[in-house]
Amino acid sequence: MTPLIGTFLPTSTPDPARPILGDVRVAARLAEEGGLESVWATDHLIGSAPMLDSTVALATAAAVTERLRLGYGVMLLALRPPAWAAKSAISLQYVSGDRLLLGVGTGNPAHGDIGWRAAEQSFAERGRRTDESLRILPDLIAGRAATLRDGTVATLSPGATVPPILVAGDGVRARRRAAEFADGWIGIGQTPEQARAARAELAELAERFGRTAPSVTIVAFPAGEVVETADQVAGYTEAGVERVLVAPRDEDWRGHIEFVAKVRAEL
Repeated sequence: MTPLIGTFLPTSTPDPARPILGDVRVAARLAEEGGLESVWATDHLIGSAPMLDSTVALATAAAVTERLRLGYGVMLLALRPPAWAAKSAISLQYVSGDRLLLGVGTGNPAHGDIGWRAAEQSFAERGRRTDESLRILPDLIAGRAATLRDGTVATLSPGATVPPILVAGDGVRARRRAAEFADGWIGIGQTPEQARAARAELAELAERFGRTAPSVTIVAFPAGEVVETADQVAGYTEAGVERVLVAPRDEDWRGHIEFVAKVRAEL
């Protein structure tokens, strides 16, 4: 089985000394032409480096592609009221023809808490608020009545097809969250052996909740050139990983997307 291969749009970087801000339209078209399954946009209000708005970036990518899946990589759900998060998902489903992949997470602590303070949200309570939002998010997206935290009953219109929800995070709490609420789990920089162990843990946790085990997506850092990275991806496939997102090596976003397309072709 060949895994689904994706990568990130040039909308941010974890390294403030090497900003990766490129032409989202060109990047999305290159990814689709290269046969990639998906492109992903990182998310934060104030990160440790320049970062574009994820919803705007994904809508832009949707407008210039036909087949490419579009992923939040990942939405910081607790930064937003859940109804606003659902409205963004609905709108992206509508303009893309149901191509959204809704990755969610609680945020990388490396960014600090300034973004949370700017959004007037609690950094310390972000995990609990993420769980609260995940409980009602499918109903909100589907256009069904949902009861918000303060007791308000809200129904969004129009509703949309609920996209696959994937929870990111390498900790035990994140995997439990994925097993309880999500269709998939996203791990970052895991080895194939670690991914295999996480997959087994997710299956066990999901059984406790009476749910199907979440799929596994891994954000991988290239092991070398095309052949070495293709071998790396093949190792993830053997470990039961469904999707591999190849992280950028440097600020050459065009070259990176072309590189990932070559890796896919090698497989």
